[in-house]
Amino acid sequence: METPLIQFQNVFKSFGENRVLRGVDLDIYRGQVTTIIGKSGVGKSVMLKLIIGLMQPDSGTILFDGRPLTDFSKKEKKALKQRLSYMFQGTALFDSMTVFENIALPLAERRGHSTAEIRKRVREKMRQLDLHQIEDKYPSQLSGGMKKRVALARALVTDPEIVLFDEPTTGLDPIRKNAVHSMISNYQKRYGFTGVIVSHEIPDVFYISQQVAMLDEGRILVQGKPDDILESTDPAVQEFINGLETRHDDLTGLMPQPQGTKKFWEHMAHLRNHHIHFSLVLLTVENIDEINDTIGHVAGQIVLRNLATQVQQFLSITDTCSRLGLNKILVSLSGSNRKRAEDFCERLSGKLKPDKMLEGRPGANFCVSISAGFVEVHENSQLEELLAGAEQNQKTFFEFRVCTIAEET
Repeated sequence: METPLIQFQNVFKSFGENRVLRGVDLDIYRGQVTTIIGKSGVGKSVMLKLIIGLMQPDSGTILFDGRPLTDFSKKEKKALKQRLSYMFQGTALFDSMTVFENIALPLAERRGHSTAEIRKRVREKMRQLDLHQIEDKYPSQLSGGMKKRVALARALVTDPEIVLFDEPTTGLDPIRKNAVHSMISNYQKRYGFTGVIVSHEIPDVFYISQQVAMLDEGRILVQGKPDDILESTDPAVQEFINGLETRHDDLTGLMPQPQGTKKFWEHMAHLRNHHIHFSLVLLTVENIDEINDTIGHVAGQIVLRNLATQVQQFLSITDTCSRLGLNKILVSLSGSNRKRAEDFCERLSGKLKPDKMLEGRPGANFCVSISAGFVEVHENSQLEELLAGAEQNQKTFFEFRVCTIAEET
């Protein structure tokens, strides 16, 4: 069995008479994104500070690679800190420093790096996060979303093994919030770091997390895959999820994934009890990573939002539509068969236009590719099998190219 990279074993932490952590047990696995959810003030950020060593537990054990942190020598603790990086809730950028200087700071503090090497690594991260045009600006000149990207670049510039994110999307609008989530997911896949996120953004963070843990009254109530949390029967877990989960996904205006799943089973009940057939259409923005890399993560979220807007125009009152992950939308067409699903896709493909999808964000020789897979549902169907079948049968039905033309000089 795999040994967790980081483990909390019966960890307690108090501040005066305020007992924040009351016997926390948590396993964080290498190369995964683990998100800690829970109400405000329950100690989520305290757990991050214990990991990075800004605080010490009153009792209990924190282990790295199976070894108690208390057994580490000073030299080993220093080496461990160099494996870690922290993205603070308020970005914690220094107003007296330029963007370049803020990003370079972790490298400069470690020493051992030449000026040329620091310049190369900082500019590479700035290029990857589309920050290269603002290196001489100061934080006060940046938008909230841009500051988050600068903070993310600073957190990643040392190529850390572990990155801790403390409420990374606080104060951002839906597009930029989802853009930050997309950036975290994209760069975690690219660089393979272990991510630990503290957040209350549900179900949004479920789209980018392999493991989710809920902290309540000083203990971890439940830990597991996102679906395990959504299906938990613990009353406190369900109260939290149902209390914060909005009626609609705030980016797309669609049902969030958990509600979409519930609606699927309602349609299944109508099929089994009243023989009301339905079909599913799975829409996927196939080149979302290319959009993020070429035009930017904000553009990727705009494409998904505008696709959702167009889809809703073709729905009847009995149809449902939900967001399914970072780049997918699931449509349930009530009283329909495979033929109607195919007709739905054809009509949608004729409606989608470049100006409505990209909102004036063209790239040279760049296209957005959207595929559609459709499947008819039967009485013994399972959602996971249907989604797999829809993905296998997907056809690219919409593709366009928007090119920039260099101005003559």
